[in-house]
Amino acid sequence: MVIDVHTHYVPKGWPELGWPGAPRLRVESEREAMILVNDREFRRIQDDCWDAGERLRQMDEDGVDRQVVSPTPVFFAYERPPEQAVRVSKIFNDLALEICADERLIPFCQVPLQDPDLACAELDRCVDSGHRGVEIGNHVGDRDLDDAGIVQFLQHCAARDVPVFVHPWDLPGGARMGRWMAQWLVGMPAETHLSILSMVLGGVFDRVPPTLRVCFAHGGGSFAFWLGRVENAWHRRGDVVGTSELPPSGYLDRFSVDSVVFDERALRLLVDTLGEDRVMLGSDFPYPLGESPAGDLIRKAAFLTEEARAKLLGGNAERFLS
Repeated sequence: MVIDVHTHYVPKGWPELGWPGAPRLRVESEREAMILVNDREFRRIQDDCWDAGERLRQMDEDGVDRQVVSPTPVFFAYERPPEQAVRVSKIFNDLALEICADERLIPFCQVPLQDPDLACAELDRCVDSGHRGVEIGNHVGDRDLDDAGIVQFLQHCAARDVPVFVHPWDLPGGARMGRWMAQWLVGMPAETHLSILSMVLGGVFDRVPPTLRVCFAHGGGSFAFWLGRVENAWHRRGDVVGTSELPPSGYLDRFSVDSVVFDERALRLLVDTLGEDRVMLGSDFPYPLGESPAGDLIRKAAFLTEEARAKLLGGNAERFLS
């Protein structure tokens, strides 16, 4: 069983979301469309975002048995009033179930994370309707994952036995981040690293039961590379950094990461740091910066034993999703 835990969808259109400049889709042909945000072109997409048949065809080409299909973060609407974000979530979550009618496609919902009570209610509605998990952004404005309201939602996910996929979004901008796709090449890894730190140093793993299943996108960003630096700071500057019950290395068995790191040396670092049970195949399909063919790095990594390779390709994901 080969399972890709990191893919995205975009429906082929949706109702008006309710505010000027809200995301909309300009369909340009049967196969191509443009996402518009604030009436500006945001991203060109193709039919593999909404056409389940095309998605399944590419999965067959890549040797992928099942996909976790998550929202595209630009539609989270965390910056909007909660009542608008609930409406957006319901629209996209219901459309996701239509796209994921085939059992090989595993839908993950989105929630209005800025309001924990509404987020919990929408999670319940979605799980009861057929969603298997939830994708959340790594922050809500200036509130990181250790915010009390977000912790409340994570506790609810643990109680409902719902896996959580954390994806960076709303990346820092400015002139320095506007070149070379630096928002994606620097901002995404940094934001993901920060989201793991917020759960570790912010004491979230001390407050959320170990039954919580959480996976961070993009190999956990730069966390594995800088674990030693964080560990050193926790011990030497406990007055500032030591806010968790355990040092950072004490929480490595509390979360997973995907494998979208594109380099065997980076994959080896992830496996060496987190263990072969905590890394899962993720491709970021169908976007251009994703891995194609999906799982190619894991299949070719010479350092992996066949047992470990099977875990990374699907065994760990089966446990994450069960």
